[in-house]
Amino acid sequence: MTLFRTLVLSLIGILVSLAGAVALATIAAALYFAPGLPDVRQLEDFDLHTPLRIYTRDGQLMGEYGEERRIPVDFQDIPEPLINALVAAEDQHYFEHPGVDPRGLVRAAVELARSGGTIQSGGSTITMQVARNYLLTLDQTFTRKFREILLALQMEQVLNKQEILSLYVNKIFLGHRAYGIAAASRTYYDRPMDELTLAESAMIAGLPKAPSAFNPLSNPERSLIRRNWILFRMRELGFIAPDVYQEAVQAPITAQRHVAQAEVEAAYVAEMARQYAIEQFGDKAYTSGYHIYTTIDSELQPLARRTLAQGLLAYDRRHGFRGPEQNDIPASLVEAQEKTATEGLEEELSESPEIRQTAREAAERSQTEVAGIEGDVSNWVQVLQRTPSYGLLEPAIVVESGEREMRVLTDEENVYTLNWEGMKWTGKGSAEQIAKRGDLIRVIIDDEEDTLRLSQRPEAEGALVAQQPRTGAIVALQGGFDFDASKFNRAIQARRQSGSIFKPFIYLPALNDGEMNAASVVNDAPIVIDDGSDSLWRPVNSSRDFNGPMRLRPALARSRNLVTIRILQSMGLGYTINFLERFGFNPDHLPRGLSLALGSASLTPLEMTNAYAILANGGFKVSPWYIKRIERGEEDSATEVYKADPTAACRDCAEGQETVEIDGDSYRIAQRIADKEAVYILRDMLRDVIEHGTGRAALTLERDDIVGKTGSTNALRDAWFAGFNGNIATAVWVGKDSNQTIAEYGSQAALPIWKDFMGGALEGTPEAWPEQPETVVSMRVDPDTGLRMRDDESGGISELFDEEHLPSYQPRRVSRELERVSGSEGSGTAESIF
Repeated sequence: MTLFRTLVLSLIGILVSLAGAVALATIAAALYFAPGLPDVRQLEDFDLHTPLRIYTRDGQLMGEYGEERRIPVDFQDIPEPLINALVAAEDQHYFEHPGVDPRGLVRAAVELARSGGTIQSGGSTITMQVARNYLLTLDQTFTRKFREILLALQMEQVLNKQEILSLYVNKIFLGHRAYGIAAASRTYYDRPMDELTLAESAMIAGLPKAPSAFNPLSNPERSLIRRNWILFRMRELGFIAPDVYQEAVQAPITAQRHVAQAEVEAAYVAEMARQYAIEQFGDKAYTSGYHIYTTIDSELQPLARRTLAQGLLAYDRRHGFRGPEQNDIPASLVEAQEKTATEGLEEELSESPEIRQTAREAAERSQTEVAGIEGDVSNWVQVLQRTPSYGLLEPAIVVESGEREMRVLTDEENVYTLNWEGMKWTGKGSAEQIAKRGDLIRVIIDDEEDTLRLSQRPEAEGALVAQQPRTGAIVALQGGFDFDASKFNRAIQARRQSGSIFKPFIYLPALNDGEMNAASVVNDAPIVIDDGSDSLWRPVNSSRDFNGPMRLRPALARSRNLVTIRILQSMGLGYTINFLERFGFNPDHLPRGLSLALGSASLTPLEMTNAYAILANGGFKVSPWYIKRIERGEEDSATEVYKADPTAACRDCAEGQETVEIDGDSYRIAQRIADKEAVYILRDMLRDVIEHGTGRAALTLERDDIVGKTGSTNALRDAWFAGFNGNIATAVWVGKDSNQTIAEYGSQAALPIWKDFMGGALEGTPEAWPEQPETVVSMRVDPDTGLRMRDDESGGISELFDEEHLPSYQPRRVSRELERVSGSEGSGTAESIF
């Protein structure tokens, strides 16, 4: 007995010593970490974040960024079923423990030992999650976990359970940009929290663990398993009665995405503004209530988005159908659930075999019937709801296809019959060859006629930029077919060869310097240059022919490459590049060779638009800008933290005048960088591109004040059109991100988009052709030589000149009879006779 007693006492002593050692170690660690811990009292006055908002120039919302889908709630506003669901899912002993649950920590310690130093999951109470979300980083290390424990213990001394839970439900991310349970209730069910069913409350409670993996929209099959596990836990903990449990686990999925739409779809510009805000204000941009007002026009921006999308879709139809986006999609949720993976659901599925069974039963009860379709199509409906629309393209799933028609289901649970007229462009022999049952395709719906046609996401991309010439303000910008399809902003990020739309900027230095004029004759003949490579450079015209000597005006209208190269040779590469720098072209992006004349410079659509805007305003250096002002705070008490200070063109301003007022705003007067005479004459020459050259399709706009230039690059990789009138300058680019050929010229791919946009933008507006400068005069010239004709001579053509740079007179010519009589046959000049 004495030996046994001794052993017991020894064991007790060892345990006490170990406990004491652990306690001392804990105290020592606490003393070590305590000085670096944040003050939990700051949570008492924690200010929830206010998002960054982006607006058009007239105050319409274009975008919202940050932890913004948040509706703060107090504890008393949270329905009891939702509280119980959260507790059952995240921390069943929440209202009992002092901030830390020892049983959970034991599980975490075991995991820590097994993983070799990192904690994957488990052990965190709701209080610890609040400490982590509000006060700590999210790295999964032992140090952070210990700090989390200490903060949780402190927090429970400062705040009560209700206050801590309120902080938790307002902060947690629940998928689809919803932060907090109130925002999630609106996002998924479009109802306030107190109107949620028990099953819906459990669905939301299942999201904090993995907002994407257990999302009812993105992963409905997995979310059912997670939801029913939480309901199972609620029954086991006594939160709900067995009959209530049975009803809830059988409930179908009712979640749908409910998102407040922007008033103006301008995602590419909104993203530009977001990046600017981050550069200026850091992460506070998302949380401190900044409002950015841009120069974007709320009518022109939708027009730009629509016309670019329509033009790209038209291009794509000309180049054939590539097939459905997805194949063989199961119609019902039951079929889909049988195929779904269960990785990450081991904890839920191991709790009880009834979890999988009830999830299957719920899937069966989630069946959806749509008029006109036989059977359950619940999975098709879910797939369509989570498949984004791209521009004008809506997703649709084929119900059945026959010889000459196809029935499809759309996102709004409407069944349409797609007639052969809407899909014959594919070149297929029948609807069955295009797509079959269960295939996901894209359609364009005509709401007015209640019809639709087959389409597809285009392979080619594009960009459109429109500016006010006088101020440089960007009024519309679309950086691609659709932002959701590709966030790459081609308007400002895609450097592509500019092709022939660059040629006017080779002509302008010659006109500006007076070396040449619109009637100067340049030989359109072969050029062979040894550029130092293994082979000689032999540039050609796109038509592969030569016209011989020709004047600059028709050469520009017909986009003759060899004439442009000879102009650059005449003016000199260095001089021309220095001149081009005035237009905002970065000299580092301009090639040091004669290929510059052919548009080999890689430039963005925004750079080209701004250069044409300078031509449109008469030669004043304006720069592109899109942010008018930035305010911070609520509208009734906002503080202006930034205001733009751009320059503006002013043709009629007095010498020495420094500012000019336009539409109520004051601008600094822009510097003139090209002579008004040269710019006016070049503009008149560009009108010939519309009337007689490659831009003739623009004549259908029936306006005399528009000018422009087409552009195409080697192997037809890029198609351009840039042009303007006095009020708006616009450039359009079409190409492939892969830099493969699009097999169309600028007049085919880009000009129709430009024409549709400009037609809408200028509709109902008066023509805006600038007044001809007094120093620009009209003279008759010989069309063959470009030399001036005398008043007493008949014939010739009219041309514009700067009065300081008039061409020489054409030598007088005599008749052949006078030549014969005078003995001066063949000379053709009066001087040879006398």
